[in-house]
Amino acid sequence: MRKIILSLIIVSASTFANAQKLHVGIKAGANMNKISGMEFKSGYELGYHAGLFSEVYLGKKFAIQPELLWNQVNTKKAMGSQSVINGWKDSTTNIRLKYLTVPLMIKYHLTNSLALNVGAQYGILIDQQNSTFGNAKEAIKSGDLSVIGGFTVDFSKLRVYGRYNIGLNNMSDVQNTDQWKSQQIQVGIGYCIL
Repeated sequence: MRKIILSLIIVSASTFANAQKLHVGIKAGANMNKISGMEFKSGYELGYHAGLFSEVYLGKKFAIQPELLWNQVNTKKAMGSQSVINGWKDSTTNIRLKYLTVPLMIKYHLTNSLALNVGAQYGILIDQQNSTFGNAKEAIKSGDLSVIGGFTVDFSKLRVYGRYNIGLNNMSDVQNTDQWKSQQIQVGIGYCIL
């Protein structure tokens, strides 16, 4: 994890040095979260995200967009999951996970106002609702790597965006379970303060 964060800092620092234009802003929006696996209810659950972003333009068409976001991921246990994972003894079905995520995307402008975004995101599990299940730290890995694809519409300083995140690694830290992978749809707005 330290190597990933250090690499992001080095890439960001060298990119800022060569930037032709720079924007920094705040953003917030909604998440529709899903974790695949027999232990989880199928379907998306509503969460939220908020944080900071920057756009480092390397020309008229291309920009690099690093972000730092607080993400709340909500999901539900499937019926019968208590027998699969012994640590999940609480009868509550709601699961709430909180991540600090670091997306790093390439932004390509198709027009002056419409841009495609592709990249990767690393999420660090910060907190979980302990009342949901007692052994959450043993059940879910502390890091989650995903790929991102989406779009942004630029209106002067306002940004409206939508994206889809697909988890690449198995989130399960429990033996004898199927693979758990995250999926997330994000929509939101951002505002450039610089």
